[in-house]
Amino acid sequence: MKIALDVDGVLADVIQLWLNYSNSIRPEIQKHDITDWDFWKKFEINRYDFYAELSSCWKNWISIPPTEENLASITKNLSDLGQVDVVTARERSTDSFVKNWLKHHKISFDNYVSVIDGPMKADLDYDVFIDDSPLNAQKFLQNKKKVILYSQPWNQHVVGNNVHRISSLSEAIKKLS
Repeated sequence: MKIALDVDGVLADVIQLWLNYSNSIRPEIQKHDITDWDFWKKFEINRYDFYAELSSCWKNWISIPPTEENLASITKNLSDLGQVDVVTARERSTDSFVKNWLKHHKISFDNYVSVIDGPMKADLDYDVFIDDSPLNAQKFLQNKKKVILYSQPWNQHVVGNNVHRISSLSEAIKKLS
C-alpha cells in the first residue's frame, strides 16, 4: 500500500504559529474561527500575504508544534502498513525547514514529495491520501482515490460516503489495517 501523508494541518500545526503572528498585527482570530479553507477572505486578509506569512512561519520551524503527541511512534506504525511518503504542497524555499521539522520530530517516512499546488497531489500514484484540505479531498474523490480526512475546523463541511474522517492519526492505522 502506498500512503501519501500531508504535513501542514496533519503532522504540523503551522496554523497555530501563523495565528500567533497574525494576532500581533491584526484583529484576533482563533483556530476554531477558521471554518473555511480560504478563510482569509472572511477576515479580509490578502491571499498572497497569508501564504507569504505561512511560508515565513516555516523559517521558525522549531517553534511549530505537532498536531498531536506521539507522532514518531504513530508514523512508525503507519509505515508498517506500507510505503509512507510525505506529500506536501508548498514553496520550494520551505522544503529544507519542513525536512528539519520532520527529522526533529522523528517522523517515519520513505520519500519526501513536494508539489506546487495541493490538488496536484491527486495526480500522484498513491492508494490513500491522509490530508486536511477540503479542496484536495474533493480532487482525490474525483480521481477515485481513498481519502482519510484529518479533522480540522476548516474541513468540517466535507461529508460523503467515501470520506473517512479521523481526529487522530492513530485512527488512520485502524482504518487501513
